Amino acid sequence: MAILSTPLQYIKSVPPVTRFFTAATLASSTLYLWIRWTTGPTLVAYLTLVPGTSLFFPWTFATSALVEISVIELIISLLVIPASLAYFERLWGTIETLKFIIVCVTGPNIIGCAFNWIEFAVTRNADLFLYGMEYHGQMALFVSLLVAFTQVIPEHQVQILGFIKARVKRLPMAYLTFSTIMTLLGFQSPYILIQFGWFVSWIYLRFYKRNVGDSIGGVVSYGDRSETFALTSWFPPFLHTPLSMLGNTVYKLGTRLHLLPTSVPHDIESGGYSQVPGGARAEAERRRALALKALDQRLANSSSGSPTQSGTSQAQSSRPSPVAPAPVQNERKPSPVEMDVADTSGSEDERR
Repeated sequence: MAILSTPLQYIKSVPPVTRFFTAATLASSTLYLWIRWTTGPTLVAYLTLVPGTSLFFPWTFATSALVEISVIELIISLLVIPASLAYFERLWGTIETLKFIIVCVTGPNIIGCAFNWIEFAVTRNADLFLYGMEYHGQMALFVSLLVAFTQVIPEHQVQILGFIKARVKRLPMAYLTFSTIMTLLGFQSPYILIQFGWFVSWIYLRFYKRNVGDSIGGVVSYGDRSETFALTSWFPPFLHTPLSMLGNTVYKLGTRLHLLPTSVPHDIESGGYSQVPGGARAEAERRRALALKALDQRLANSSSGSPTQSGTSQAQSSRPSPVAPAPVQNERKPSPVEMDVADTSGSEDERR
């Protein structure tokens, strides 16, 4: 009979960054709810991000992600975020996971705050855009983790709510569509952070994340330059051309200004940059996705060309096969006696 591990042993088995982040989320959210319950919203600006006061409390650009303002949001975050962070911490390591969290939390908050100040400059409505919006929670981090899962296991199929089946690579855009709808309905805070979180996490994983590739002998590289993780892969085909032109222009500008780290294009099989974002496992999953795509294309081509090929094969089978000439046997040379007898017999026949 197996002995169940104690809660302390389970906590010790969780990677350190995931353990600390989960504990900080639980503590900060509990403190926020207690402050709102006892003293009101006067101390809210010390924990969450309010664009009008964030410049005086700069730590809120990071701590606001640790605060969930409702019990339901806190439960959802504790069910989803720690398990995902533990997966990537075992895959990437402690330092890279910590850097990923910091970038994907503070980046969307900075962009969201700047966007609110632009809206205030246009509308002059400070009560709404500077003090009426409060950014909080882990929505930006959640969509960033979905982007990371799309990079590592894009073809993996998940089941949502027990009956909805979808591939991992479809989830970020579905969540982004939900964010767009909520933003257009007037719920800019905090749902617009989902859009900024998707963009920041893709840029970081595409160009800046440090990789130590197992398949290239430990050579340090940055980002993931493969075609399966390009910007156009997130959008429908009719947008590929303008997005490619825009992306190439921005990339050339960033390279010229030395804003992008250089990577080494070692992967010849993929036809371009295909650095290993998470080790051999991620590389195997990526090659599996490419192999499945190539297999589908090959099956489609073979099914479309099967009648012509079958007719050609039948025509070839109906042709008579060429008959090989019989081997020539070595003839024995006649002796001189036999030649004289043959000449004598031939002369007697002529006489008759």
